[in-house]
Order: sequence, then structure tokens, then C-alpha cells
Amino acid sequence: MAQRPARDASVLQLENGIPLFLHQLIETLRIEQSDRPADSVYVSGSPGGHAGRSDIGEAAAQHGHELLRLGYTVDQVVHDYGDLCQAITDLAHERDAPFSIDEFRTLNRCLDNAIADAVTEFSYQRDSKMATQQALEEGERMGAFAHELRNFLHTATLAFEAAKAGNLPLFGATGAVLDRSLKGLGKLIERSIEEARRPAPDSAKWTLFSLSEFIGETKQAANLAAQLRGCGFVVTPVDPHLAVSGNRDLLYSALGNLIQNAFKFTQPNTDVTLNAYAVADKILIEVKDHGGGLPPGKAEQMFLPFAQFGADKSGLGLGLSIARRSVELNDGFLSVRDIPGVGCVFTISLPRHTLMKK
Repeated sequence: MAQRPARDASVLQLENGIPLFLHQLIETLRIEQSDRPADSVYVSGSPGGHAGRSDIGEAAAQHGHELLRLGYTVDQVVHDYGDLCQAITDLAHERDAPFSIDEFRTLNRCLDNAIADAVTEFSYQRDSKMATQQALEEGERMGAFAHELRNFLHTATLAFEAAKAGNLPLFGATGAVLDRSLKGLGKLIERSIEEARRPAPDSAKWTLFSLSEFIGETKQAANLAAQLRGCGFVVTPVDPHLAVSGNRDLLYSALGNLIQNAFKFTQPNTDVTLNAYAVADKILIEVKDHGGGLPPGKAEQMFLPFAQFGADKSGLGLGLSIARRSVELNDGFLSVRDIPGVGCVFTISLPRHTLMKK
């Protein structure tokens, strides 16, 4: 066993394995040589795989559980006890100490019951762990879908209310926001239907598009949200020659989540600022808020699914994790910089591209 890949087992975990099994095997052999040999089943279990409580069964189940926690596979669980059987028979040969058929039958029974209980518990715990993980992943996926649906619906509602209140035509800037939000809803629903039919990784086509136009579209929707939150929205000029190559819808969703998060936590009568510029071979898109900054040591935890640190718990805590994944699917990276007492700056970093000059 010691020659197999080490998994940093503790002393207690090792004691619950082979040493304990050897002790129980010795106790079984001792009882079988007494005037009540049938009592050995309480220690080592009955032959033939019949279910029932035994000391070896309970210890083996615990051992199987520990091996799963240490990262072993089910075949290593079996080999664990196979090594023991090999060691006993080799030692008997080396010491010229043969044992009787009855004693060999007892050894086989103990090993058989131990392997069965260890593998059963190992498999049960592994399946339970997998089911829990699958449930968490499904909950996160459904939460992300609901989060994106709500974002598009919220923006569409803002645009509609603004148009209705101001008696605005739907072919202007407000109408464009409404149109893009409704199309986004449609694409999201179509994508979910396609995934339900044939689950597959994100494979949407990449396009090369203008960074300036992309920021301009974002600005239209964000202006409506700024009015609702009672704060300002400042967008700095963008070099018209800069371009981004990627899935435009995913990046639009990621940036929208960052802006929505900024509006959610920024203080009233302050500004949310959007900067987009190039540094060396990177395009950086920054969203800065005035939310007062982050709790110490919480920067990276903000990107975990369902993580929420502010007093406002109205969301699902998925916006930042969705945004990071969307950016990473476009060969980018999303980070956050804390400005203590002021706010946060979220930065999307993407490969730099340039539009052909006309």
C-alpha cells in the first residue's frame, strides 16, 4: 500500500484501515477456535454476502468513505484489501507457516465482506457527492438564465416606461434600447431551447466590431437605469479605430451586468463612470462606482456564484460570476480593484484589435 500514490492520509485514517482490519481478523480467528465459533459473525459478518451488522463492515464502510475523501478511485479501494491478502499469503510462504483451509476460508470471508462494505459506502458517498454537485450546477445554470432574462426584461421595461411617459417615438434612441432588449430576450430563449435539445458548450460565432459603437449601445440602456437610480452616468470618449473580436452578445451581457451592479451599490447623487481604452495589446473597459469600497479580503469572493456582500439582496448574486465567465469565453479577463472609502473599479481586459481605416 505504501508504494501506491500517496494521498496524505492521516494517522487516524490509516488506523481505520489495515491495522483495524487485522485486529478484527485476529479476533474472528480467536472466536472460531472457542466453544462459540458462530459468534464470529458479529465481528466479521456472515458468509455469502448476507446483509447484517458487523465490526468489519462498519470499519470498512468508514475506510471506504475516507478513501473517497482522500481522492482514491474505486479500484484502489479494492486493491487496498487485495494488497493485504497478498501480503498475508506471501508472509505465510516466507515463514513456512501454512494455514488450514478453514482459516483461509475465514480470511476470504473477512476480505469479501470488507471489500463489499467499503465499495458500497465509497460508491454511495461518491454518487451522493456527484448528485449534490450536479444539483448545484443546475441551480447555478437556471439562476444564470433567470438573471439574464430579468436583465433584458428590466431594460425593456425602462425603455417602454420612458417612451410612454415622454410620448417618445420608438424609432429613436429609446426605441433602439427596447428593440435590443427584446431581441436579447429572444436570443436567450432560443439558446436555452437549443441547449435543452442538444447540450453543448458556447459556440456562438465571433465577430469583429467597433468598440466605440459597442460602448454607445451600452450607454443608451445605462442612461435609463441612471435616471431610475438618481445618479449620473459618465462615458469617456472612445477611439473610433479600436475594435473587439468576440461574441458580442456575451460581452454586452457581461458589461451590462457590471453597470447594473454599479448602479445597485453606488451612492445617490454620485456618478458611475465607463471608460474604454487601449493599453499595449489590450483593450480595457472599466466600470467605476461610488459604493464605498469592499470589505477587506472580499475582492475575489465577489465573483463566486450566489455571493452577496451588500445590504441590497434583491438579486441572485450571479451577475458578477456570469460576467466573468462571459468575458473568459472571449479570451478575456475580468478583475476588480478596490478604492477604500470610494468604490470599486471593475475592468474587462480583452485582446486589442483595430478597424481598417476607410
